[in-house]
Amino acid sequence: MTGGGLFALLVTLVLTSLFYAVTLHLAATFFIGDVPSQRAAYVGPVPAVVSILLGRYGVESIGFVSPGLGIVVVLLATLVADAIAISVSYRISWRPTALLTVLHLAFAAVLGFALNNVLGFF
Repeated sequence: MTGGGLFALLVTLVLTSLFYAVTLHLAATFFIGDVPSQRAAYVGPVPAVVSILLGRYGVESIGFVSPGLGIVVVLLATLVADAIAISVSYRISWRPTALLTVLHLAFAAVLGFALNNVLGFF
């Protein structure tokens, strides 16, 4: 039995924000060059909040059509929120923002997959 209280939500939010910030900083350093890590720290909480809230409530509200559709909606909403936050934080136009967002998704997917294999979450 696991608890789902406010403390668990806050810890999940902080860890997810940290994960997104680290992967974004890696992607931005690869794509842009030398960038301050604070910019990634500003962006990290945005996709974390969107993915956590929609992951909890969005899949269930869209899932009556198809569970896969709910997952697609959560992924797209998280990517849009990530792109907006990246554009504002890094002060770049939409084309480089789109490329950096896709690169961030790739870095997050690879690092998430690797951490899952090492730590055995699932």
